[in-house]
Amino acid sequence: MDIRTSSRLAHDLSAVGLGCWQLGADWGDVSDESAHAVLAAALDAGVTFLDTADVYGDGRSEKFIGSFLAGRGRAGITVATKMGRRADPHVPEAFTLDAFRGWTDRSRENLGVDTLDLVQLHCPPTPVFSADATYDALDVLVEEGRVGAYGVSVETCAEALTAIARPSVASVQIVVNAFRRKPLEEVLPAAIEAGVAIIARVPLASGLLSGKYDESTTFAANDHRTFNRSGEAFDVGETFAGVPFEIGVAAAREIAALLPEGSGATTSQLALRWILDQPGITTVIPGARNPEQARSNAGAASLDPLTAEQSARFTEIYDSSIREHVHARW
Repeated sequence: MDIRTSSRLAHDLSAVGLGCWQLGADWGDVSDESAHAVLAAALDAGVTFLDTADVYGDGRSEKFIGSFLAGRGRAGITVATKMGRRADPHVPEAFTLDAFRGWTDRSRENLGVDTLDLVQLHCPPTPVFSADATYDALDVLVEEGRVGAYGVSVETCAEALTAIARPSVASVQIVVNAFRRKPLEEVLPAAIEAGVAIIARVPLASGLLSGKYDESTTFAANDHRTFNRSGEAFDVGETFAGVPFEIGVAAAREIAALLPEGSGATTSQLALRWILDQPGITTVIPGARNPEQARSNAGAASLDPLTAEQSARFTEIYDSSIREHVHARW
């Protein structure tokens, strides 16, 4: 497994991490046994970075990780969590030092640690990114030993650039995949210059880029790919990267056709490798619902970089099918 560094984040991260949203909720049902099997498979395959949040299953994902690492050991593993989506109402005024303390104390208990490795603001209202008080409060969390470092999870490139300009922001988590290329233009170059770690989320566009879906594919009622297709529950860009489902299915078929015959690689691995090839990407965090997916995702780091011809074709597919639906929005 390729290990990557960034100057603002003290932890070295595996190029492929594990997104743990699906271990908590919103991706259909995942049993306790399945969650632990996924975590074991990922770490056995070289993953050293786990990303979760306090709202994933109302803490269920954090508790799975905490109990698993209590038995296996935490050495060499970095766990990032997120806070802020518990704010009710979800308004800028809710993002206070007292709220930060309460949220991180709950996550520390769930994960079974005194100090959180990395805590990220979880897509807060846009004005939160520009407020001096936000970063003053986050600095206090570091001083008090509640967190080792802090970062942000953003919906838009503009929010990412605002955060990168703050000198103590260690990481930015943002949607980056073959269907969401806008961050390559400004966000990744700015992160390289500042030494900020970039965590690429929704890397497979909610499974579209696995190449396994067709126009008739359906999902469980408690899966966000059913209930958030039009942004009914949260930002629509978190579901299929904001791409209309049928259009994404067709574009994914074109990407699948780029796999060399006999390569043994999967469409998912090719899509993950494309992200890993982008300068400025520190880690990519695909989710996995079973051990086989976890191992396969980790294997993307071992693939050769894409050829110039493959990379050019990725661009052509984006420009012809996807750009008009997403590029101006986020």
